[in-house]
Amino acid sequence: MSAERRPDFFIVGAPKGGTTAMYNYLRVHPDLFLPARKELRFFGADLDIRDRRSLSLAEYLDCFAEAGDAARVGTAYVWYLYSRTAAQEIAEFAPGAQIIAMLRNPVEMLPALHSENLSNGNEEIADFDAAWEAEVDRRAGRRIPPHAHLPQGLLYSEVPRYAEQIERYFEAFGRDRVRVILFDDFRADPATAYRDTLAFLGVADDFRPASFAVMNANRRLRSERLRHFLARPPEAPRRLIHHLVPRPVRRGLYDWAKGLNVRSVPRRPLSEATRERIRAAFRDEVTRLSDLLGRDLTSWSARDELDSSTQVSDGEALSP
Repeated sequence: MSAERRPDFFIVGAPKGGTTAMYNYLRVHPDLFLPARKELRFFGADLDIRDRRSLSLAEYLDCFAEAGDAARVGTAYVWYLYSRTAAQEIAEFAPGAQIIAMLRNPVEMLPALHSENLSNGNEEIADFDAAWEAEVDRRAGRRIPPHAHLPQGLLYSEVPRYAEQIERYFEAFGRDRVRVILFDDFRADPATAYRDTLAFLGVADDFRPASFAVMNANRRLRSERLRHFLARPPEAPRRLIHHLVPRPVRRGLYDWAKGLNVRSVPRRPLSEATRERIRAAFRDEVTRLSDLLGRDLTSWSARDELDSSTQVSDGEALSP
């Protein structure tokens, strides 16, 4: 029997920051092993995730059983960056691990997250401004959609508080083991961002995937009823399926059905008034992040900043 393999690098977020694209680009590298399934929930004890239980240690480690002699083993969960406990939990589980965080301008990230929440059933307020206004009630536990799987993901003014989130990982792992990638750089030159990430991981950096294609484009649900059924099926058929169908097959069927229930659509760009509202809310946060990273991010707060990708499909990475 081969020795137990544990992940030694983690993509920790943030949501809508390019993690799906980077994960898939890394998966095809011959020196790396990342499971076919992204978003394996194990750490983040403070996350209120309601649609599935956390994996047991045995189940989690089993996801890496086929790593073989891969030089590095990785995984991802985009809410680990938001979590207040995940950094320390990961450090205790894998003390020598490396961390990859991918950050996106809140003006672009928040409407993308809102759209994602709508497509996966976490959100029911279709208008972003109205969803933003609902946060006061949602903090008090009101107006949470009945089928919401992550109510914390509806607190739009909290999710992109990147500076304190990154600081937690700096403290737990040290700056030299945390790589922060800005979505602006990833979108402008994915090949360079990919090469630099390979170098950070210490594997051959001359490998390239077949293409740096658009991934995780903006989507809309076809049927909310089907989404709710998939998230919380009736007890009797659920027990029968769990008894008769192996877990990997169940997961494959679930992903297949979930994929059929969404369609890619362009996302309407925010009004300039809404964009300025977001910029104002995060202006101090952007300044703090600039100081933390030693990178001038004031363009994120500039009034003339306009994300063309939000007018197309909100893909996470674009071919160069």
